[in-house]
Amino acid sequence: MDDLNALATKHQIPPLPEGHSFLVAALYKFVPIEAPEDLRGRLASHCLKHGITGTILLAREGINGTICGSHEGIVRTIDWLRARSGLADLSPKYSFADAPAFLRMKVRLKKEIVTMGQPEIDPLGCVGRYVAPSDWDDLIADPDTLLIDTRNNYEVAIGTFKGAVNPETETFREFPKWVDGYLENLPDQAKPKKIAMFCTGGIRCEKATSYLVERGYENVFHLEGGILKYLETMPEDQSSWDGDCFVFDQRVSVRHGLALGNYDLCHACRMPISEEDKRHNTYVPGISCPKCHAQMSDEQRQRFAERQKQIELARERGDTHLGRKVDP
Repeated sequence: MDDLNALATKHQIPPLPEGHSFLVAALYKFVPIEAPEDLRGRLASHCLKHGITGTILLAREGINGTICGSHEGIVRTIDWLRARSGLADLSPKYSFADAPAFLRMKVRLKKEIVTMGQPEIDPLGCVGRYVAPSDWDDLIADPDTLLIDTRNNYEVAIGTFKGAVNPETETFREFPKWVDGYLENLPDQAKPKKIAMFCTGGIRCEKATSYLVERGYENVFHLEGGILKYLETMPEDQSSWDGDCFVFDQRVSVRHGLALGNYDLCHACRMPISEEDKRHNTYVPGISCPKCHAQMSDEQRQRFAERQKQIELARERGDTHLGRKVDP
């Protein structure tokens, strides 16, 4: 136990608050990984040994993922990761859960740890300037700053910073197209003197700033640690954040202090749904919601109805049904 406490202190991993049994760690780092396929097997074995669940993506450009487990399991895993070459300064964002945030562990190999579809972009070479959460509000309050939310449209819909531009993208791959269609076409008198960008944990806005710097934009900034670090550290009464922050796990969304948010998930379309959505006549648990009902075919409804039946049977047996997983 002394060894565990020493490791937790060394890596600045917080203890579990009363009432919570699981620690969630969101992590990423752009760092050269020469043989991600070799790291994959060793990492998967370690996570299995320590009861860790979640998803970690590995690529030659780095590591990205969110994991959940007991306090000891997360401490051991962060210690293991930081012992790997280039990962000594890995800086996860921590939050807490009273139930497992994921149902299983996946370690996947990818071409990019966050997919923009621009292989020439190198965040290891150049990125925008990091802005600490404590300095963020001053930057985005500046009328010379254009504030851009680099997340997907469904994420923006449940919460964002006041005054942020929503590119209305369905995937991060669409961001370069939005830059061409919006930023590049702004008249000279409307071009921003500063550009500030943000995302959930920092990885998408970091790559987005790299893309803009490569395109010749100057005075480009991004929120260090992303929305999660901002919500963790900024008092709600001093915050410019409005709403919930979507997270890619069973919690669905979080609020200030990283408290559990106000949203559930439609397990048909994987979109966040509110209590009002669940009162709508198109909402059928596991089968449809107001966001997907009109696009749902009869064949899909039948398939989702059978899946929901299996989920409910599994619940009655006290089992977990993997059909309820949330993929990042």
